[in-house]
Amino acid sequence: MDHESDTTGVTLLKGDPKIAIIKLSIPMIVAMLLMSTYNLVNAVWVAGLGADALAAVGFITPLFMILVGLANGLGAGATSVISRRIGAGDRNGAHATAVQAVLMSIAISIAISFLLIAFSRPLMILFGAGNTVDLAVEYGNIVFAGTILILFTNVGYGILRGEGDTKRTMYVMGAASIINIVLDPIFIYYMNWGIAGAAWGMIVSLVLIASVQIYWFCIKKDTYITLSKHVDIRETRHIKDVLAIGLPASCEFFLMAILAVFINILLVMVANTDAVAVYTAGWRVIMFAIIPLVAISTSVVAVTGAAFGGRHFEKFPVIHNFSVFLGIVIATIIAILTWLFADQISFIFSYSAEGAHLAPSIAAFLATMCIFYPFVSPGIMSSSVFQGTGRGLSSLLLNVLREIVFMASAAYLLGVVLGYGEHGIWWGLIIGDILGGITGYVWVRFYISRIIRYT
Repeated sequence: MDHESDTTGVTLLKGDPKIAIIKLSIPMIVAMLLMSTYNLVNAVWVAGLGADALAAVGFITPLFMILVGLANGLGAGATSVISRRIGAGDRNGAHATAVQAVLMSIAISIAISFLLIAFSRPLMILFGAGNTVDLAVEYGNIVFAGTILILFTNVGYGILRGEGDTKRTMYVMGAASIINIVLDPIFIYYMNWGIAGAAWGMIVSLVLIASVQIYWFCIKKDTYITLSKHVDIRETRHIKDVLAIGLPASCEFFLMAILAVFINILLVMVANTDAVAVYTAGWRVIMFAIIPLVAISTSVVAVTGAAFGGRHFEKFPVIHNFSVFLGIVIATIIAILTWLFADQISFIFSYSAEGAHLAPSIAAFLATMCIFYPFVSPGIMSSSVFQGTGRGLSSLLLNVLREIVFMASAAYLLGVVLGYGEHGIWWGLIIGDILGGITGYVWVRFYISRIIRYT
């Protein structure tokens, strides 16, 4: 292909922001829904092993969220910087950014894998895993060994988003998810690997994704960005820009992990490990439900970055308002569906004899937490606008307010101080989500007005 001309994705990034958000988001929604379908199915198969296995996954989840957060953070940093370079017409800078981000992801993953595997058991004891420690360590060590795959593939996604190409991501994530869904029952039950089988299914899918990405970037080279040894990576300006977004974005997921650990501890305080199992199963449904919002937010980073790089600041109000509105509409529809079918959804996590007693609690959790969905949109879209303009610390501070100041505090106040137990904790999360969404929206509107006024 002619690498001197813009690809369809790059042309899309530079055009109408509403059209760009929709066209970039649709493939990402499909891809993330397929991947989340796997995560949901994975939880279903693990639930068949009993409540202890499901709780064990729940205790590993905060650490896994840190890995995913770091990977997504680096990916978001790559997306932001690459899209800004493209918007500014600096293609060589976009190439250098991509190569530097990949090399950095490999180096970081090696160190993290070693640390997590070495300290997995003490961490599980610290998190209060109790009689599920052995299961948690068995599952976690396999996941931690795949850190290099988690980071590399997410940086690859970030590069593709940065150049406005989300269809490739849809193809590879979709194929990997389907393969994973097929492999899980084989590894867990047919090969009798138990909880370890669920982890190995994820590793196999990541290997597939990484292989395809390497083929696209390094062998076929039909993308706007290529990974070549001939790229000059001595310029550190771009990698500093990636870290300026990536590290705060990674910390945002670290905050989510801290929140998850904190909620698990609160649930054990006011109830027992069954409450953790309910929260683990229900939270997977929530993560699945808000996938369209996450997909839209990744597109917002790229579209905002291209507008910022090209100094088209008049697009910012359109990008922000349209993405928030679109997210609220979609989330409200999903919330209604969740409330209507809470009992049916709960059954998929409690079909085994060992987990049947969890069904009423999971249904109650879903019927309550569906209120959470619409208020995610203002917060997540506002964070994406900050990331797209290079304001990683502002995005991080917004999430500190939402996760720690609002959600954790409200959960503790209602669940423990006021004595409403696990139901109080659920409502605390909802109230914190609402306050965080409102704060994020107002803050970004003020930021946009200042940009337009003084430029």
